[in-house]
Amino acid sequence: MIDLHTHTWRCKHASGTVADYAASAANRGISVLGVSDHVPLPDGAWPEPRMGMDELPAYLEEIAEARRRHVGLRILAGFECEYHPRYEAYYREELLGRLGLDYLIAGQHWFDAPGGIQSVYDPAGPKSVRAYAASVVAAMKSGLFAFIAHPDLFGYFHPRWDGEALAASREILSAAAELGVPLEVNGLGLRKPVLRTVEGVRPPYPWSPFWELAVEYPVVVCFNSDAHRPEDVGAGIAEGHRLVSALPLAEIREAPLSRRSSETVP
Repeated sequence: MIDLHTHTWRCKHASGTVADYAASAANRGISVLGVSDHVPLPDGAWPEPRMGMDELPAYLEEIAEARRRHVGLRILAGFECEYHPRYEAYYREELLGRLGLDYLIAGQHWFDAPGGIQSVYDPAGPKSVRAYAASVVAAMKSGLFAFIAHPDLFGYFHPRWDGEALAASREILSAAAELGVPLEVNGLGLRKPVLRTVEGVRPPYPWSPFWELAVEYPVVVCFNSDAHRPEDVGAGIAEGHRLVSALPLAEIREAPLSRRSSETVP
């Protein structure tokens, strides 16, 4: 089993060290563990869920030490990132380039929307749904990211499956198919409190209508736990498989890694 989406204590809303996650992964038969804390940002933006820049060397050393202790486990060094053009050079040249990280994930918790930066956890109007989709497509076009985390996360601030949700989903799915960027079925949403919407009760994500629509596009998917505790490594992956098991979606069988070249996808 591969699990490429995990968070340690450094992101301020999780627990456990890299060593704890590696031990848990080894005990659970994980073959590839990706450590992907929320990326530190050079301008200090959105500091609540991420480490500071001064913690970056210690984070990478923790991963290196875990690799030395668990030689039978492939451990990848990564970050979950919000894509924005102002960070593109930092992601490409510093993280993937000079520091040689294995991969980056795009997880658009904040994005440019009408009226300013929007959080996916705050109420918003329909225009923000298309803005979210545009930010995800821009992330894919950058060529920086191994996959898109929880692409259906916009269901938090726009919980109704309507024309706006459909149009935004088609934009994301079309770009993923065209550019060959995998989309993640995220296990954390299945462990979160349910959302009570006018359409009924559902997990925040994965959002079934999004994935049912995905079968119309030649997209590929990956399954991850988005673990925030060592004991949750691998959690939700089997459930995610069951959720989409009836859908003819192609699955990535190997760890997708980020591109390190300076080229972007046209």
